[in-house]
Amino acid sequence: MEDKNKKIEELVEQLNRYAKEYYVLANPSVTDKDYDKLYDELSNLEKETGYILPYSPTQRVGDTILPEFSKYTHKARLWSLDKAQSFQELKEWHERNVKFVNAHNGSNSEKLPPLKYVLTKKFDGLTINLTYDENGILIKAATRGTGTVGEDVTLQAKTINTIPLKIDNYHVMEIHGEAIMTKEAFESYNADALIPLKNLRNGAAGALRNLNIRETARRNLSAFFYDIGYDEGEGFKSYEDMMNFIKDKGFPVDDYIKLCTTLEEIEEEIKYIEAIRFDLNYDIDGVVIAIDDIRTRELLGNTVKFPRWAIAYKFEAQEATTKLLEVEWNVGRSGRVSPTALLEPVELAGATVKRATLNNMEDINRKNVRIGADVFVRRSNDVIPEIMGVIEESLENSIEILPPDRCPACGGHIILQGAHYFCENTLSCKPQLVKTIVHFASRPAMNIEGFSEKTAEQLFEKLDIKSVSDLYRLKKEELLTLDKFGEKKAQNLLNAIEKSKQCELDKFIYALGIPNVGEKTASDLVKEFKTLEAIKSAEFERLITIPDIGDIVARSIVEFFKEERVLKIIEELLALGVTPHYKEVKTVENPFKDKTVVVTGALKNYSRTEIKEKLEGLGAKVSGSVSKKTHYVIVGEDPGSKYDKAKELNINILNEEEFDKLLGGSGK
Repeated sequence: MEDKNKKIEELVEQLNRYAKEYYVLANPSVTDKDYDKLYDELSNLEKETGYILPYSPTQRVGDTILPEFSKYTHKARLWSLDKAQSFQELKEWHERNVKFVNAHNGSNSEKLPPLKYVLTKKFDGLTINLTYDENGILIKAATRGTGTVGEDVTLQAKTINTIPLKIDNYHVMEIHGEAIMTKEAFESYNADALIPLKNLRNGAAGALRNLNIRETARRNLSAFFYDIGYDEGEGFKSYEDMMNFIKDKGFPVDDYIKLCTTLEEIEEEIKYIEAIRFDLNYDIDGVVIAIDDIRTRELLGNTVKFPRWAIAYKFEAQEATTKLLEVEWNVGRSGRVSPTALLEPVELAGATVKRATLNNMEDINRKNVRIGADVFVRRSNDVIPEIMGVIEESLENSIEILPPDRCPACGGHIILQGAHYFCENTLSCKPQLVKTIVHFASRPAMNIEGFSEKTAEQLFEKLDIKSVSDLYRLKKEELLTLDKFGEKKAQNLLNAIEKSKQCELDKFIYALGIPNVGEKTASDLVKEFKTLEAIKSAEFERLITIPDIGDIVARSIVEFFKEERVLKIIEELLALGVTPHYKEVKTVENPFKDKTVVVTGALKNYSRTEIKEKLEGLGAKVSGSVSKKTHYVIVGEDPGSKYDKAKELNINILNEEEFDKLLGGSGK
């Protein structure tokens, strides 16, 4: 039996090497016939012995149909990228980087190198995050999801032949890439598909998010890799080093990687990629520009949503022409009554477009848009398509677009404020109330688990909910009268509502739905003013001194907190036990400021992302490897080799309780 197991190990290693030569290097050293012969030998030995290695090529394709997707918490957050649509925006981003580097080098002994950027294509597929263990074995593949939690698609990812199941690497790491569908794979699939795929991106996304693994395999996906988000090894000094590492370990990497030091060089490269865009056998929607030096990246850090050290230059979408069939008026959360164009379906930028935004009546009149006319439609950067204008020759026999005289949802009176129409019936107009409640309960806001738009609609229609404060007056016997609400579901919702009372102040501010105030602005407000009362009474002149808050946002905030209805709802929420709190993280006079800290093992009270953010908030530098320059190592359960190295180098070792005690408290 030992001889057969050894033979299996040899065959797995041999076949994986041949697969890399074929799929990644495009330089096969054996014929398909010879490969198939060895594969069959391996498959028969595995069946005979029951000895199957997790990285065996036989594990790439299965007949499995999964019952559901399970969640996976990434070891490090997957960031989305800020976007630029003009060279002027790129210039402004670059100038901020120059200003930062110059300021840092002028006031610190540590000198950052001159700015150098790495340019790569922005693939239009589905982000995939692979986790490899300390033996170099692929143990998990997940979608991006929220950036913190994704869906486990390990079996689906294993059908992608270019993804290595085992690499020559001996520490835990996560690597990000993009799963894509090539045009050849797309055409091959559609040749005999009962339901043809619409475009390459949906083909890739639908394959990875398919519970039928055989269907995933049929789509013959490919992948490109471009970033290591979590690494327990020595780390990298530059992005160029990281990309070389990725390539050396056998991951498929796109041939196009350019180093640029000037805006002129960047502009030239963007023009080149845009020129060849449609000659590629896969879809891209832009170019990613990232700072090369890793230390500069660490110091620049991130906003709430994006890293400051990278940006995506997005290409303009193609335009198409089609007929405007009808105009539909819809009511939003703010009461705005907005027009939407219903179109004769048209293929645009890889999608079938049937609807487009019309903005407002001023825009409609300016563009001379009329029902029955042929219109230019643009789908830019994957947002809702927009009507750009009309074909003048098609205006004959067209019909003028008129605004409604009553609210299309509730029949209430509407008024014109500026360029937009608004429904005045804020207390019983269903779309307004439902969308307001859904926003209030959403994860980035009050995070009321188990809440949905259908639930909000029932609360409005059957329980006469008139404001978000009414959520905290709900009783179980009332919920039990709703459709699909049993004892357990009703109690779970009440528990979630009760739990939401203890909320962070920035989440509460965002939940209120102040016009033009998103998550980041809410966070900025809280950091500046610290209390709800201070934010409510903030003056325009003070607000515009906060970075990223301009005149429009400042005016929105001031006007919002002047409304009697708003102030009444806030008073009701507080009286009902909602307690927004702000815990300021001190960045001075703590033992971790300006210190290098390594975290290893599983912590009880913190995820990897949370402990990293906590330490960075304390002014520490979080490193993935232990060295003589490390000041502290925080250890959890099963700490591994980093703990041993810390003891060997006589570095301060803290468990979770000791870490919290040093901060003068416990837990988060």
